[in-house]
Order: sequence, then structure tokens, then C-alpha cells
Amino acid sequence: MGFFRKIGNAIVRFMYGRNGMDQLNRALFWVYLALWLAGSLLAVLELEVLSAIFNVVLYVLLVVILFRMLSKNLYKRREENSKFLQKTWSLRNQIGGAKARHADKDHKYFTCKQCKTICRVPVGKGKIIITCPKCRAQIQAKT
Repeated sequence: MGFFRKIGNAIVRFMYGRNGMDQLNRALFWVYLALWLAGSLLAVLELEVLSAIFNVVLYVLLVVILFRMLSKNLYKRREENSKFLQKTWSLRNQIGGAKARHADKDHKYFTCKQCKTICRVPVGKGKIIITCPKCRAQIQAKT
């Protein structure tokens, strides 16, 4: 068994029963990276007070990330992650829907000005009048 395989096995044994990286930890990590870049920019601009504040925030955030990752209290960490996912669901759903609508080349999407419902119509029908299924408002559009 090679040296790196032994190290990998030791890490697997150590992490067994621990939380690891979930969606909340990934989000905290991206926030950490963004703050680190902002703090680096402040250090370059020689703003020592703001740079020191950013460093303290970065250390606290790093401790939180490591605490959540190495925690064996899986019930609490999963509960925290679940609350995070519930709060960010609408944003993630909008982004996913926008990606799917952008990839769909067979349909064109219009948003109702009154109720903000997204209406889907086939491409290539020319100038049409779309009736919103929710509020019955009419939209004139070219497909």
C-alpha cells in the first residue's frame, strides 16, 4: 500500500461520522473566498483598519466552516443546512429555471406584466396574442 493511499485512508477514518462539506458549508466557503479577495484588495490599497476587520471576520468564518465540517452532531448540522436550503430555495429555483428556459430553443418565454407569470409559446408563430393562464391578461408578442 502506497504512502498516499495510507494518508487517504487515515483521512477517511478520521472523517467517518462527521458532517463534512454540505451546501451551507460550500456557501460559507464562497463567502470566505469573496471576503478574502476583498481583504486582499484592501491590503493593497493600504487601508489597515478595514483590512484588520476583514481578517478578524475571515478567521471567525474559517472557524465556523471547520467546526461545521468536523462536527459529529449530524442532527444539528443537517437541521442548519435544511434551514439554509429552505431560505435560499426561491433564488436557486429562479436560477435553475432561467438556465432551463435559456437552453430551450423550441419555445419563447414571456412574463405577464400583471402577475409575473412566465408563459411559454412555440417559436416561429409570428406575431401573436398570448393570454396569461393565471390572470387572463393579454400580451402581444412576436415569437
